[in-house]
Amino acid sequence: MKKRLLAALAIGAAATLGLGACAADTGSGTDTGSQEQTGDKMDLTVGVFNGWPEGEAASILWKLVLEDKGYNVTLEYADAGPVFAGIASGDYDVAFDGWLPLTHQSYMDEYGDKLTDLGAWNDEAALTIAVNGDAPITSLDELAANADAFGNRIVGIEPGAGLTKATQEQVIPGYGLEGMNFITSSTPAMLAELTAALDNDENIVVTLWRPHWAYDEYDIRDLEDPKGTLGTAESIHSIGQANFEKDYPTLTGWIKNFKMDSELLYSLENVLYNSGADASDYESIVADWMADHKDYVDGLTK
Repeated sequence: MKKRLLAALAIGAAATLGLGACAADTGSGTDTGSQEQTGDKMDLTVGVFNGWPEGEAASILWKLVLEDKGYNVTLEYADAGPVFAGIASGDYDVAFDGWLPLTHQSYMDEYGDKLTDLGAWNDEAALTIAVNGDAPITSLDELAANADAFGNRIVGIEPGAGLTKATQEQVIPGYGLEGMNFITSSTPAMLAELTAALDNDENIVVTLWRPHWAYDEYDIRDLEDPKGTLGTAESIHSIGQANFEKDYPTLTGWIKNFKMDSELLYSLENVLYNSGADASDYESIVADWMADHKDYVDGLTK
């Protein structure tokens, strides 16, 4: 009854043995860089938001692209607030998951000129409240009257997420949902509850966002938001530390030109998160994806 669009991932022994060669082919062959050639510092620390798959996918992609160019790239995971604080303090150099002009605008306002907006790479981002595809309601303004059908629960993600704040401060009071139990813990926990509910043919309400691989994987749909409590579509921006353009003049140009539409992003997310692989295998999976999308990958550093 539920349509699952599972990405097929075949990694055989021969592919594993050839991974180094595949990874080398994803950039510009043996064209590695140096500070003298690029004008860039060659050490880069990327802040990655916990539980935000689009940002993790983009970060791993750029890590492999830049390492092929001779950079030394470190990924550091934290919640959104600490990542923005870390960029502002210079502990992190860049993050690829700033949602503007709504979700993360408060951080841009708080840290001001300690952050550098390096432009948007996806313009199809949106906060959502999603339900199972056969749920008995279609709109948020029906949820309060049908709360019992959903176990009187809204399943959320991390407490510090912008989506959580929007749900608490706008969605719940806007639609009179104060009587429902809003549960926050983590994105993986929310997805686990979503999976279990769908497997058991149960109704469920979750906080979610687009682009997210769950929309390809599961039979789910968004509840209409007639009051506009979740805002309109946003863009996903790369956010650098204050001196980013000075410290990384070449990389600045590459990042400002970086674009990835949602369909391409879904293809990357699907192989990462729907293959059953452990996080320790993510770089190998992305390297294989890069080999299959060589023209796109090569264009990232032109």
